[in-house]
Amino acid sequence: MSTPVLSSTFLLTLLLLVGLFFFIRASVKDRTQTVKLVSDLPEESLAGQLQQYFSQRAYKLVDVDSESNQIAFEGIVRPSFFLAVFLTVLTAIGTLSLSLVLSILLPDFSIGAILLVALSPLAGIFYWKNAKRPEKVLLKVESEQSENQLGQSVITVIAHRDELLELQRTLPLKTVHE
Repeated sequence: MSTPVLSSTFLLTLLLLVGLFFFIRASVKDRTQTVKLVSDLPEESLAGQLQQYFSQRAYKLVDVDSESNQIAFEGIVRPSFFLAVFLTVLTAIGTLSLSLVLSILLPDFSIGAILLVALSPLAGIFYWKNAKRPEKVLLKVESEQSENQLGQSVITVIAHRDELLELQRTLPLKTVHE
């Protein structure tokens, strides 16, 4: 193979590994969002229903601030076994690709280059250790009396985006578009 082809293949492989590195790092990134939701239920009934919902989802009630009408829940996010294995396999494929290119470019170090694949379980370990973390959910329930929306409750929820999607899917809540 010619040198320009090998050097460009090496460069592309390095770029793919950089993307893989950022993908692995993003797998443990905090994805907290704030959403305003509307319900036709009264404030007291809705607060009880939300508390029951989060208790069923393994969250514990941590704090109730009656002055600001804010409720805080906390739970532990479990890491995904599938994602840990998936990241390990992706890293193994990426390091195998790099080691193959290095073994062609530097034939004297081909055995050392193949040993790079042995580092791939570190990606799964990194994800497993950093993905298990406490997750907070903050709720603020307010009654709203306006011309368009009579007797509705507005809930401001600060939580992980997956938890927000599951909440909207489970409970009859509508998103407020501002």
